[in-house]
Amino acid sequence: MKRSAISLLLTGFLIASLAVQAQTTVVQQQRDEKVQRFLDESRSRWRDLNVPYEDGKVLHDLIVKNNYTRAIEIGTSTGHSTVWLAWALSKTGGKLITIEIDERRQKQAIENVKAAGLAEFVDFRLADAHQLVKELKGPFDFVFSDADKDWYPQYFKDLDPKLVKGACFTAHNVANPYGGIREFLELVQKHPNYKTTIDRTSSSGISISFKK
Repeated sequence: MKRSAISLLLTGFLIASLAVQAQTTVVQQQRDEKVQRFLDESRSRWRDLNVPYEDGKVLHDLIVKNNYTRAIEIGTSTGHSTVWLAWALSKTGGKLITIEIDERRQKQAIENVKAAGLAEFVDFRLADAHQLVKELKGPFDFVFSDADKDWYPQYFKDLDPKLVKGACFTAHNVANPYGGIREFLELVQKHPNYKTTIDRTSSSGISISFKK
């Protein structure tokens, strides 16, 4: 093939690639606007064990900053944190597995995630997390634990072997540790393979443990 023909072919590939990138950027911008509008409009109505707006943003930013793509949420509730997590994963090219034991809450969460335009980034599981977390294959690079607090230590123990180096295990409501939360914090703060801090942006508290 002549040099001029090769040059034309490469130019064509470059133009096509740039066109795809531009289209992808437009799609993401439209998605971002839709999600932000949904979050703003629904900001005052979240109840039923959902995280505060500020905590959702902390989780979102952790995923985007570290380019996580394989995430688990333990405790969907009606989907506020799920929207934040899925939104972040839409930017990194990832997907979320979210586990909820209550069918009513899960149905509402599915509706909320659809309304935000993020359904393609979420795998909803209606199950007992005590059992399902043990069965999930992995590997994973991000976990958000926000289900039964007494089981926090066990969730961590079950998922630790499935987390890649650099992964992040986060847990909600750790500002006032008691029972299982205290045990969990002692476990992760003393663990030689993790570096743990606590984000106190909100009164709830989020523990953030990075795997070394």
